[in-house]
Amino acid sequence: MRISVLGCGWLGFPLAQHLLKNDFVVKGSTTSKDKLPQISQAGIDSYLIELPKSLTDPNVDSFWNTDILFFNIPPGRGNKNVLTEYPEMVQGVVNRVKQNPDIWIIFASSTSVYSETGGITSEDDAKPGTASRPSGEAILASEAILRESGIDYTILRFGGLYGYGRHPVNHLSGKQNLKSPCKPVNLVHQSDCVRVVDEIIRQKRRNKIYNVVSDGHPPRKEFYRSAAKHFNLPLPEFGPPEDIQFRVVSNQKQKNDLNFSFSYPNPMDHTP
Repeated sequence: MRISVLGCGWLGFPLAQHLLKNDFVVKGSTTSKDKLPQISQAGIDSYLIELPKSLTDPNVDSFWNTDILFFNIPPGRGNKNVLTEYPEMVQGVVNRVKQNPDIWIIFASSTSVYSETGGITSEDDAKPGTASRPSGEAILASEAILRESGIDYTILRFGGLYGYGRHPVNHLSGKQNLKSPCKPVNLVHQSDCVRVVDEIIRQKRRNKIYNVVSDGHPPRKEFYRSAAKHFNLPLPEFGPPEDIQFRVVSNQKQKNDLNFSFSYPNPMDHTP
């Protein structure tokens, strides 16, 4: 089976390596010429793809000729036009691959499609106009494009990603008067993300939407101060608690459907 990983970066590259070991024919894209040798040396067919202009490039036609497309391109940070540009890019990809009637798109979505409040949050709770930030609205609109495309899809709403050199404490270390000390974190380890995608493919879970977050949801203050101590970083300082019912993203559907157990169920364990 052929799989094309659109976005062979921090998550896409280890996923591509994992699938290669499982006898997939794996193709990987990057926007950086410097990364092409690393991808190729891993045994992955490498492609230089920058959206949307690469959609009409005949030199990368073979990338789109695949059985599964893992769509792993997030909205650009700080993009003021994200509400229009990101869905347009997703629509462009859909149009590009639609000529292959058997293709299956696995879309790396985000829990930012949900409101910041509302308590226990399941896959049915994403509503247009309530996302936590504009990029979440853009992702939710892009999900709708996929669901209405007639193409097989699976949407994976990943929580905050961490592991192997990437940890959110690095952005908050030493900062003062941070808000929302009681806000629960909704995170997931890189290794569990790779395993979830593997299980989705193995179990052929098409036309489904899943939250992908770990079991543990410690409060921000407890989590970040503990992580800073673990990594020997300056402690972040938080302001007073706020009287808000924050969201806790539920992973129950994914665990039930896939019979999945997390390797890293609690981000408080401070794994690599």
